[in-house]
Amino acid sequence: MRLQKKEYLALAVASALTFTTGIAHAAAVDEWDESPFFVTPMSLGADEALWLAEIERRRPGKPPQQERGPKRPPIDPDAIPPPSVINLDAFVPVPDRWRIMESLGITPQRWWDPYNQNTYKADKPIHGEDWFLSVNLISDTVIEPRSFPLPVGPQTTTTPGSLDVFGDFDTNVFAQTFIAGLVYYQGNTVYQPPSYEFRVTFAFQWNRVTSNEVRLLRVDPRAGTDRQDKHLGLQELFADYHIRNVSDRYDFDSIRLGIQPFSADFRGFLFLDVPFGIRYFGNRDNNKWQYNLAWFRPVEKDINSGLNDIREGLRDSDIFIFNFYRQDWPKLGFFSQGLIAYNHNRETDFKFDENGFIQRPASLGFERPRKYDVVYFGYNGDGHFGRVNLTVSAYLATGQENTAVFTDWKTDILAGFGATEVSMDFDWTRIRLSGLWASGDDDPFDDQSNGFDAIFEFPLFAGADTSYWIRQAIPLVGGGGIQLTGRNGILANMRSSKEQGQSNFTNPGLRMIGAGFDSDLAPKVRLSGNFNYFWFDDTSVLEVARQQGSIDRAIGFDASLAVIWRPLMTQNIVVRFSAAGLFPGDGFKQLYGDDTHYSVLANVILTY
Repeated sequence: MRLQKKEYLALAVASALTFTTGIAHAAAVDEWDESPFFVTPMSLGADEALWLAEIERRRPGKPPQQERGPKRPPIDPDAIPPPSVINLDAFVPVPDRWRIMESLGITPQRWWDPYNQNTYKADKPIHGEDWFLSVNLISDTVIEPRSFPLPVGPQTTTTPGSLDVFGDFDTNVFAQTFIAGLVYYQGNTVYQPPSYEFRVTFAFQWNRVTSNEVRLLRVDPRAGTDRQDKHLGLQELFADYHIRNVSDRYDFDSIRLGIQPFSADFRGFLFLDVPFGIRYFGNRDNNKWQYNLAWFRPVEKDINSGLNDIREGLRDSDIFIFNFYRQDWPKLGFFSQGLIAYNHNRETDFKFDENGFIQRPASLGFERPRKYDVVYFGYNGDGHFGRVNLTVSAYLATGQENTAVFTDWKTDILAGFGATEVSMDFDWTRIRLSGLWASGDDDPFDDQSNGFDAIFEFPLFAGADTSYWIRQAIPLVGGGGIQLTGRNGILANMRSSKEQGQSNFTNPGLRMIGAGFDSDLAPKVRLSGNFNYFWFDDTSVLEVARQQGSIDRAIGFDASLAVIWRPLMTQNIVVRFSAAGLFPGDGFKQLYGDDTHYSVLANVILTY
């Protein structure tokens, strides 16, 4: 008996099914013709012989015969046959779902490759079923030529014959920072925070600064005009415990203890730091409500690098913060935040930095230890209304200090702050308009301190650190060993420094209006520009500090341009180059002369 090829294949399948399941399947065959494949009844088993007999009975031209034996179910042509026992060993069980791709050989493990499956980037468990490890490595290189007003050295100078108050303004900075962090956590983080999280991050910086004037870098003029320094800082060390889920949508409560990053608002106007503290946080109503309840104490910082210095311990300044967020309020796409912060400062000790300059109390006015209690009430919003993007921030500071800068009696603190940024996207370009106001003190000798100051500002606003005014610390030459404005700060707060000084509520305040743009010239290249005009809110404090009358309020015009290149279109390699200049107004000229000051920044960040 001869079978066509397709009938032979059907017979083979039926035989395999019979072998694996014990059920014989049959199919009707309508046509027979000559075929090179031969099957004889003698080579088949009993069930196969019955199957052939069924086919034989239904050959064309042959009268139907009475069926014998049990009727066999028809074969469904769309059914998927069960696997053969011969192939069962081709599927090897794996310990968990994370290792399926590796078992198939599709994504081999390479520890140095963060773009493919990598155990050390938390792509799969380091041990057990849900314990993960993430290794983070960053190299941050900064080259920064700059200029700002500098006095001629009072004891000696590198430019003999200088008769003016001001000396050579040019300085250069080179800083290399290496950051290494480990994150070890347990849990499925697709829909909820980790059940347990342990994080440690170290930062090491080597820096070199050169100047053309003595006593800028160290109080001792014999130290020369250049300084090299290195510092190892502990930037994160905390444990995070996921207390509970409070809904089937994974709303939760968690608690975090240790040195941890925290930002009180969207743009870093009030407090953005890595202090030591305890933070209780979570969300409700499908993440529409979010909250933070925290107590912090700042870690003393290294004055030259700005990194934490745990050798010096914690500062005697308690910071209590409660904030809450509401998504999509008052309109879909806009976040609103309410905030209450309390700063209880008792730093009455004398603090000198490693360069020999006094930091606490500030060398201004009576130069006496101060303590203060201040409460901040704030509202912050961030989001969009249709095509219009909007950021707003408003603060009211109220409290009391035991003695002010220029008086020896208690004064009441009452100060205000407001900032806004409006922007709109046009294809590949975003146009921004911004404005800011921080109140100034109009009478440094009364019983009120009306100058607004933050706890620890790090503003991401109006160009951030590409702006000259925000990036550079400008010393108040002739008015004490303090800074008119601090490095990476926007407020004219007249502090000794942001890193080690105290808040000062007797200051001239600030006003600003500006415009800027961000243009994505290509997927790898972004061009940004910012043009800001600054002026003092009130110059009464400056006139007392400098013993100089009729100081104009105009600070001047700040222009900056920055180019960012990401060759891999990711954040793993970021190259940034920016240039900024401050073109002085009448008030700045009266304080520092009519020189135009500049800031150039070359920055390369490599991230693993």
